[in-house]
Amino acid sequence: MKIFLADAEATLRLGIALGESLTAGSVILLEGDLGAGKTTLVQGIGKGLGITELVVSPTFTLINEYTQGRLPLYHLDLYRLEPQEVAALHLETYWEGVEVIPGIVAIEWAERMPYKPDSYLSINLTYEHEVTRQAEITPFNCAISEAIASI
Repeated sequence: MKIFLADAEATLRLGIALGESLTAGSVILLEGDLGAGKTTLVQGIGKGLGITELVVSPTFTLINEYTQGRLPLYHLDLYRLEPQEVAALHLETYWEGVEVIPGIVAIEWAERMPYKPDSYLSINLTYEHEVTRQAEITPFNCAISEAIASI
């Protein structure tokens, strides 16, 4: 499903709707060029989860954990990593809830992952014009459809 996003505020609203509707163990794999809105979308997810702390890109820290919302948000950014470095992070501990409380896992630059979880939501953000974006979401299911209807 492709969704037209008129501006950064629309991207934020999409994230809020997702944050309000996703369940523990949800994994979101984000792809798109620099500046396409990946971090803005994750900021919206944080707001939708009730996280009041500022959600920032973990480009240099790799992983930011926000635990005070309805569910924890684990925000990862793989931009600076090669696939073998990503494998060494053992990201499955986040989506399997092995060493962390199960929550929402949002991974920017997911195309750098050498492996993926069994179940995930893929969101590819692209530029349409200077300020407009488009989000392609797969798989598109009933819960996602309801969340998007609210934006």
